[in-house]
Amino acid sequence: MAGIFDIELHDGETTNQDESDDDVIESNVGDYDTAPSVDSMLEGGNLFARSENVERVQLSEQNVNPGQEKTGPQDFELCKILGEGGYGKVFQVRKITGKDKGSIFAMKVLRKASIIRNQKDTAHTKAERNILEAVKHPFIVNLMYAFQTGGKLYLILEYLCGGELFTYLDREGIFLEDTACFYLSEIILALQHLHNQGIIYRDLKPENILLDGEGHVKLTDFGLCKEHIQDGTVTHTFCGTIEYMAPEILTRSGHGKAVDWWSLGALMFDMLTGVPPFTGSDRRKTIEKILRGKLNLPQYLTADARDLIRKLLKRQVAQRLGSSPDDAEQIIKHDFFNHINWQDVISRKLVPPFKPSLKSADDTSQFDEQFTATVPVDSPVESMLSESANMIFQGFTYVAPSVLEEMYNQPRVVTPRSEQRLSSSHHRRNHGFTPRTPDANLRPLSHFHHHRLTVPGHHSADDTEMMEVGPMPGHV
Repeated sequence: MAGIFDIELHDGETTNQDESDDDVIESNVGDYDTAPSVDSMLEGGNLFARSENVERVQLSEQNVNPGQEKTGPQDFELCKILGEGGYGKVFQVRKITGKDKGSIFAMKVLRKASIIRNQKDTAHTKAERNILEAVKHPFIVNLMYAFQTGGKLYLILEYLCGGELFTYLDREGIFLEDTACFYLSEIILALQHLHNQGIIYRDLKPENILLDGEGHVKLTDFGLCKEHIQDGTVTHTFCGTIEYMAPEILTRSGHGKAVDWWSLGALMFDMLTGVPPFTGSDRRKTIEKILRGKLNLPQYLTADARDLIRKLLKRQVAQRLGSSPDDAEQIIKHDFFNHINWQDVISRKLVPPFKPSLKSADDTSQFDEQFTATVPVDSPVESMLSESANMIFQGFTYVAPSVLEEMYNQPRVVTPRSEQRLSSSHHRRNHGFTPRTPDANLRPLSHFHHHRLTVPGHHSADDTEMMEVGPMPGHV
């Protein structure tokens, strides 16, 4: 996210922590002109002004970046609804114009009026768009286009027809260790890439991991990411999905990249046992268990799996695997991954354990019928923003370099703005879970989920303490 969009003002330095394994977390809520005038140079007898070859040109869309593809909602045919929530909808769409005519994408539509009500939501939306532009990786969803109208923002993403990893996990009950190892290895490389860019993800969970047509992982939903996080710097936003939140987020003591490795440990536990490691009958009990509860590991897990989970789920950040400047390298070298060829992982040469059963490239069978069976309509905007309000989203438009390369048949560089489930559903209900519903590629601030409590990042303790899981928010 560009610096101008980085409005979070609570960053600071980490403090020393007690490194005891048995501790629990207690929660307390001159030489040249630096600004030369071009006009004075031209009007003051400057050499360039006296040249007969100098021509004054009025800048316009026609002579700045000529040929730049102009894309809007009219260039896409709505096919299916993949998900919806409080801020908008996600559609499966078909491009009906341009060089990529006929291509299938996922189109995320957000209402500006809903977003600008909260400064944090505005910042997170911009961060999501900017991160998607800046980050290109085999295991991260690709942004193809971004554009806006007077009342809405549009993100056009690659369509990941394999659906959510959650779907497969819920169907199988639990994963075998080799299966979990495959998914974890691809996720680790995606998180490592984000961390190398100074980005923490903060919302790792099965619902935010989609599969492509071959069954490889793609991380989605970057609305809770935080940029400009380097070693030694922390941020304080209270956000994420409770069951996968690191203790330092819950205690608001300041957090950095290591929160993603705690979430990876929680995800690994979920894959191998059927539920996240710390769950309660309500949110307060879940938080209490995350901060103080004993980690119980089933004996059927191998010694390497148990060891890795323990080291990822260390409450004291300094003791957590991945917390050092080596970051992911510590995890990659763990014995649980001894049989993994990491070059084969990044090259996508490993054979996925599950290949989605698909009839065509536009198959939506891996998404919930409660959405896909609904007539796809991009609802009209009820109210338009003022010109000044619209300026908040200036610079939102984007066309992927791959699209430009195809248009011009030559390389183009776009500089980023910133660099088996234990009795499955029955078991989850007995642990305070309600059935999860697969929804969409990239949900704004995870509001497309109502079965887990996802905290969108407000700083107010009063706000967060009063949040409860409620019904699905209204339509666009």
